[in-house]
Amino acid sequence: MVTRRSLIGTSAAVAATLALPLHAAAAPAFVRREGTRLLLGGRPYRFAGANLWHAAWLGATAPFGDRARLTRELDMLAATGVTNLRILASAEDSPLKNSVKPAFHGAALDSADPALLDGLDFCLAEMRKRGMKAVIYLTNFWEWSGGMMTYLYYVTGKYMDVNDPAHPWPAFPNATAQFYANPKAVALNHAWVRRIVGRTNAITGTAYRDDPTIMAWQLANEPRPAGEIATATPLLPAYYAWIQGTAKLIKSLDSNHLVSTGSEGLKGSVESADIYRTAHAFAEIDYLTAHIWPLNWSWVDAKDIVGTHAAATAKVAEYLQQHQALAKEIGKPLVIEEFGYPRDGGGYDPQGSTRFKDLYYQQIYDAVLTSARTGGPVVGSNFWAWNGEGRAVHGDHRFKPGDTAWLGDPPHEPQGWYGVFDSDASTRAVIKAHADALATVGEAIAT
Repeated sequence: MVTRRSLIGTSAAVAATLALPLHAAAAPAFVRREGTRLLLGGRPYRFAGANLWHAAWLGATAPFGDRARLTRELDMLAATGVTNLRILASAEDSPLKNSVKPAFHGAALDSADPALLDGLDFCLAEMRKRGMKAVIYLTNFWEWSGGMMTYLYYVTGKYMDVNDPAHPWPAFPNATAQFYANPKAVALNHAWVRRIVGRTNAITGTAYRDDPTIMAWQLANEPRPAGEIATATPLLPAYYAWIQGTAKLIKSLDSNHLVSTGSEGLKGSVESADIYRTAHAFAEIDYLTAHIWPLNWSWVDAKDIVGTHAAATAKVAEYLQQHQALAKEIGKPLVIEEFGYPRDGGGYDPQGSTRFKDLYYQQIYDAVLTSARTGGPVVGSNFWAWNGEGRAVHGDHRFKPGDTAWLGDPPHEPQGWYGVFDSDASTRAVIKAHADALATVGEAIAT
């Protein structure tokens, strides 16, 4: 949920590197890869970005949409310095308990929701006006948008809910990973990939493949080979084949845009550097991704952030270092495309303070900036996620079917858990300062 800023009166170098003026006369170029750098218009492309998974829902002309709010959110993101937006372009209509409604599509392509397709078109058209770049992911390993488990349901009639007491962890990721070895499920996924990558924007008239607003297509949100190494090992050939096969399919449909996996990194590779390395070494994968979740991974205790923050910081630093080393080894850029942290005290309300969240954001941004200044492989980041004007509707902060407040926290999570509200002045100041600093970095040659 986040995007780009309008820079009026800035230098041409900054405009080419991070953003274009709101009413730029010339269309922006496509983002390209050269070694461990991303380039835009021949200059290094670096960005301070955010996640806005629900952009298509907000952009829809339907009772669940709010185009006026989406344009306000984009303007505020631009004012905050955000220049890159990671958004969802698929949600499979699903019986899974926490899957979002409405969905983009069911098992049949003719089930595609025209309102959500139009919402995606509108979002991209508005981003283009603001010189923004989009990273668009095409399915999900997790249940909150239907995802791979739902594709399995379409072809087998069976499904499993995450955190079902009858199927404790890691039963859900182990079951979901069977998707890669099911040709019928993969074929349905590939049919949707063709539908979206081959789409023409009904608002701008520009084919998606020809739209420089799009920076990259992403195979999925957080694809994992399984939940544990014992289950992952026999599935690895199918996992790798799905990664390379889907990336090849996208490249065959669209030669203009980058492709990435959407991986969490080592955590999403059952802690195996070999699995992560193999998955990202394919020629069709243009850059590496990493997600960092200190609370989800029990590195910090929400009830004792003061006492556990320092230890979490050390683990975050190690995780960043590990992935920068892998990026240098593989010879591709790295994006820290998800990172989130709880509010002080672990609450969900916008009134809660964000002192330690701001410190965590600063740690990530310091790593991005240092890498940029030293010719390292980290080219940008996308915080998770932008809540903006959204507010929890219910006192228990839980999403319920029919809700249209749309926060950055997905339907399976407490509304307000990780998202940045428009009222989070200190967090927005940290983001803006980083974006400004990143815009001043010269053209260091990556090593």
